[in-house]
Amino acid sequence: MIAIFDYGAGNLRSVQNTLGELGWEYELVRDGDGLRAASKIILPGVGHFGQMMRALDALEVRGALRERISAGVPFLGICLGLQALFETSEEAPEESGLGLYPGRVRRFPADARVPHMGWNELEVRGDSKLVRKLDARPYVYFAHSYYVPENERAAATCTYAVPYTAVLESGNVYGVQFHPEKSGPVGLQIVRNFLELPC
Repeated sequence: MIAIFDYGAGNLRSVQNTLGELGWEYELVRDGDGLRAASKIILPGVGHFGQMMRALDALEVRGALRERISAGVPFLGICLGLQALFETSEEAPEESGLGLYPGRVRRFPADARVPHMGWNELEVRGDSKLVRKLDARPYVYFAHSYYVPENERAAATCTYAVPYTAVLESGNVYGVQFHPEKSGPVGLQIVRNFLELPC
């Protein structure tokens, strides 16, 4: 079962429409039991890092998310869903992320216009599973003011004032800073690539 996690503020309708267009069945889940029944998990995210983490804690799913990811279940975090994988964010320093990876999510420099909103180019590194079957430098749609710095898990980067992680791949964990559900045929292919990963 493909689970789209609904914490009350994600961009759910667009993600649901994307899976529907691709012909994949899914369920919206809001608790640990739903996550534990999932063969793949998608965590969409829009809004504020602190609000998202507080919502996950209110639903008591922080442990279940970490448990399922550790068990090898393929996970895709979209926008804030990617940022949540790290320890903290400058957007809400008082809130802890899921802490799967070390590091802090950063705000774009003061001289950069934020949010970074619109189409921008991916610079793909190596053999990315999410970005396969696409042009070498595909364009996707972004809407964010905070970013994950470049790191060894970056399968693709983007540059807006600074280069940053646009696609993360680490074992069964995948994350995208952009919105594939708003990125046209390229976004559809990226989501299809995730859905077709072996469980």
